Amino acid sequence: MTFPAISKYKRILRRQIYYGLVLITTFGALFLLTGVFQKGGITLLEGLLLLLYMLLILWISASFWTAILGFWSLLRQGDDPLSISAWTLKKKPTTTPSPLAKTALVMPIYNEEPQRVFAGLRAIYQSLLKTGQAETFDIFILSDTQDPDLWVEEEWHWHRMCQELNAHGRIFYRNREQNSGRKSGNIADFCKRWGDAYRYMIVLDADSLMGGRTLVQMVELMEAHPSTALIQAPPRPVNRESLFARILQFGASLYGPLFNAGIAFWQLGQSNYWGHNAIIRIQPFVQHCDLPKLSGREPFGGEILSHDFVEAALLHKAGWEVWLAPDLRESYEELPSTLIDYAKRDRRWCQGNLQHLCLLFSPGWRSISRLHLLMGIMSYLASPLWLLFLIVAAIEAYIQSHKEIDYFLSNSLFPVWPESYAIEMTTVLIVTLSMLFVPKLLSLVLLFLNKQEQVFHGGMGKASLSVVLETLFSALIAPILMLYQSRFVTAILLRQNIGWPSQRRDEHKLGLKEAWVAHRGQTLLGLTAGLISYFYIPVFFWWLTPVLIGLVLSIPLSMYSSSIYLGQRAREKGLFLIPEETWPPQVLILLHENLASLSTQSSLDGQGAKRLFGDSEVRAIHLHLLPERTLSKRERYYLKALNYKLIEQGFDSLSAREKRYLLSDPKSLKGLSIELSNTG
Repeated sequence: MTFPAISKYKRILRRQIYYGLVLITTFGALFLLTGVFQKGGITLLEGLLLLLYMLLILWISASFWTAILGFWSLLRQGDDPLSISAWTLKKKPTTTPSPLAKTALVMPIYNEEPQRVFAGLRAIYQSLLKTGQAETFDIFILSDTQDPDLWVEEEWHWHRMCQELNAHGRIFYRNREQNSGRKSGNIADFCKRWGDAYRYMIVLDADSLMGGRTLVQMVELMEAHPSTALIQAPPRPVNRESLFARILQFGASLYGPLFNAGIAFWQLGQSNYWGHNAIIRIQPFVQHCDLPKLSGREPFGGEILSHDFVEAALLHKAGWEVWLAPDLRESYEELPSTLIDYAKRDRRWCQGNLQHLCLLFSPGWRSISRLHLLMGIMSYLASPLWLLFLIVAAIEAYIQSHKEIDYFLSNSLFPVWPESYAIEMTTVLIVTLSMLFVPKLLSLVLLFLNKQEQVFHGGMGKASLSVVLETLFSALIAPILMLYQSRFVTAILLRQNIGWPSQRRDEHKLGLKEAWVAHRGQTLLGLTAGLISYFYIPVFFWWLTPVLIGLVLSIPLSMYSSSIYLGQRAREKGLFLIPEETWPPQVLILLHENLASLSTQSSLDGQGAKRLFGDSEVRAIHLHLLPERTLSKRERYYLKALNYKLIEQGFDSLSAREKRYLLSDPKSLKGLSIELSNTG
């Protein structure tokens, strides 16, 4: 039995309602601001301010009305008859569940910490076993790791996992010699080699964690919706202890469902793909999602970095549905633990999203796909637009303060506008601030109406205090992130490319030196802007104070928010609690048990590559996984030279690239192990 198709009329109606609300709000606010300026005509600077405000308020309005629609949907207890899960997730379970289509869980990894990766995979597999449908799923660890020590350690963890869980033939590992195409190339290689054996694949990130029941539900949803190519389960951030990450986890836990429900409400079957924690129908993905290589050089040319948005657009173009399913639970990820690491991750995403400027007007794409790309681009362009708005506003304030009619009197905290425009200006400010903060209040309303969620978040009082503190913290770090993102956008527009390095996922407290290097420019800018505005535009200084405070305090903010001690103390006080902390699901409990177990077991101590020559078990695992190679004469001579270098100067004399090359050749390894044992 399949879910009945949604009529095109209902899709269009919802979307037009959303678009209409956003545009009415935008032009209403713009009309009010236009009335603030003088009757004598709008100057060039005033016109630029209006243009910038229009773009920014359009962006804010889009987010605001998404939250409002999400609130309305959740207020009805999520009972949306048009949602993809309306039928499938609410049906009564049968005593003898029907067999599901074969599904692959694929986890692309690149120079990640093996212990965390395999602890998470163990938890996922153990959770699947408890559903009784584990035979539906196979797990593939798709390694693009280039570090030779991590490579060998991944193989060792894979072998131990298969042995201890009796999962040989169910869990597979392979390492690519050349990581062409990065993550999308890794997935494409899987589809080419093994895709025909599976109807679906569920894509995981290195820090992804998903419960077994959720994985089964995702397959059930796909089986019930044959016109659907992809279903995205929104991941919830968990597992971090630093104060910075715990504040962000709390915000995502409390506000995230509101926005996810709103997105699902107006996008319906034309939603987006977030790159992981999603199930994909392999046949249309292979047929339609072969990514083009962009003309020109990086950062705008070359391989497509943020592949997920483009793959969703290609599926839409081919007539397939892509859904966001906010009802799916037990879908998790982990956040960077510090402000600096968060900004570094943003730098990579910024380049990928701005690259979509080259794809925005590709022929044949649906209008909703262009909107997804535009929203991704705007998520990073908004920061330089806000910075430009502040600069232009400061210049305009300076000009106005030196006219005969002084709008910024020295004894007034607020600008003294002409009497007939005071109401309009106040209304503009109220409208803008309301759209920023009302979604937080609506999330508290939903929490108030749900007694169980109140308990999960530490009670209504503690949750409300956490919202206040989260709002204050967000306001303080907003100008820091604004400057970071403005710098990133500028560097990318100047064609400065940083590639796509691996993400740092461990928790660590920032020291003064690291924080000083990262934030000294922001601190200096905050002090300079404060002094200039204080002496030349005194009243504008007070308007600028919220921005200045965050910049001036950027170093201590970054240092103290990275503290694991402060994060744990906040948790003890009942602040920034999330349901996964107060009532952890089984898959999270399994993850922590696996992490504790793996930490006490013997490991390769970061010397995996070297252990190949002294540990017969490690060497046997590695040789078993290595494909045979056909070498040219030049490559054979190069390998022979590496062999002699290893024997004469020792393993540590080889560079990482040389170790990698040597470890990729089974014949050389077999010969070397014999020769080294004879000489030893």
